[in-house]
Amino acid sequence: MCSPGGAPPAPAPAGDLPPEWDTDDERMAFLFSAFKQSREVNSTEWDSKMAFWVGLVLARGRRRGAVRTCLRELQNGFERRGSVPLGLGTVLRELLRRGKLQRESDFMASVDSSWISWGVGVFILKPLKWTLSSVLGDSKIPEEEEVLIYVELLQEKAEEVYRLYQNSVLSSHPVVALSELQSLCASVCPDERTFYLLLLQLQKEKRVTILEQNGEKIVKFARGLHAKVSPMNDVDIGVYQLMQSEQLLSQKVESLSQEAEKCKEDARSACRAGKKQLALRCLKSKRRTERRIEELHSKLDAVQGILDRIYASQTDQMVFNAYQAGVGALKLSMKDVTVERAENLVDQIQELCDTQDEVAQTLAGVGINGLAETDTEELEKELDSLLQDSTKEPVDLPPVPQKVLSPPVSDAELEAELEKLTVCDGGVAQKAPSASSEPKTALGLSL
Repeated sequence: MCSPGGAPPAPAPAGDLPPEWDTDDERMAFLFSAFKQSREVNSTEWDSKMAFWVGLVLARGRRRGAVRTCLRELQNGFERRGSVPLGLGTVLRELLRRGKLQRESDFMASVDSSWISWGVGVFILKPLKWTLSSVLGDSKIPEEEEVLIYVELLQEKAEEVYRLYQNSVLSSHPVVALSELQSLCASVCPDERTFYLLLLQLQKEKRVTILEQNGEKIVKFARGLHAKVSPMNDVDIGVYQLMQSEQLLSQKVESLSQEAEKCKEDARSACRAGKKQLALRCLKSKRRTERRIEELHSKLDAVQGILDRIYASQTDQMVFNAYQAGVGALKLSMKDVTVERAENLVDQIQELCDTQDEVAQTLAGVGINGLAETDTEELEKELDSLLQDSTKEPVDLPPVPQKVLSPPVSDAELEAELEKLTVCDGGVAQKAPSASSEPKTALGLSL
């Protein structure tokens, strides 16, 4: 029981162990010792030892890729110099409390009861018995052999199985034979028990449903990554039967084609050996085989035609559902919109736009000096006319003087003239020439 992966437990490779595994005997002696009864005695040491083994147990499960383990398998895997860790039981109980591990029996009991219809006896009856005995308080399972599941690893591998199916030719129809699916997932599932556990996880996530039909187990997958699988119905079973019929007919045609070719070769050999009757019998057998092949071809074409129509109807149904959802969304979005309200809204928008244009024109037509745009244009026209008139008529300027100005009179000449007037008149000067202020001052002083 305790070798859940099917192979005997092996010690962990040296590369997966911490550096102190082979170098620090004192440290490893502490780690291999049992946990204290209470964490409160020394919480620091308790937490340190727990963190060491929790990380090592989870890393071992991920490295091996096995979703199942047990206490005895881990003890054998972590054996060091003939000693096994004494506190692994406490570590596993802590991982169960954290939800990192789960008992296999509890996991299967949490899935819908439909798993009973397709499970195998070894896989179902013992865990069911263990679960019932645990509920009744009479558990006979040794702690060392109780199978535990790595929860996160199981979910990841189940997702990988789903992706393998989606990327394969089997995904052309949601229903597939369990045997074909198991062959497809052989690289992910090392054994049949792990394969069933992964299917149970997918069934728990509502991504597959499993049904046994005429002694054969068939699996139906959900369409889409986030869709939920619908229950198996008569259409699914009918399509699956048609697909099986197509496969059987194709195999039969291939077999008969090889048989017809063999009859042809036998007839040729008999003819070379001079056995004419034998050659004729071989040719007759070849013709009968070819007629059977033609009949099977016609049946195969009919089956394929029905499948094509079914696939087309499924596509039409999908498109119809999409259209229906679109119509519902469009109705909801146009709930409060009517033609009258739309026309009223457009009229209001046009009215506001016209008002805005008028305001903009009014603001743009006002200058700083208060003149309107029309007044400015009139002033510019008047200025242009004045400029044109000024270029046509010459300007009336005074004539240029022709008389040559005499040179200015000097002060000496003025004084000489003044003396002459004084001598001739014998008194006050009768006439004083226009001169500067200096001669007038001199005249005043002489008087």
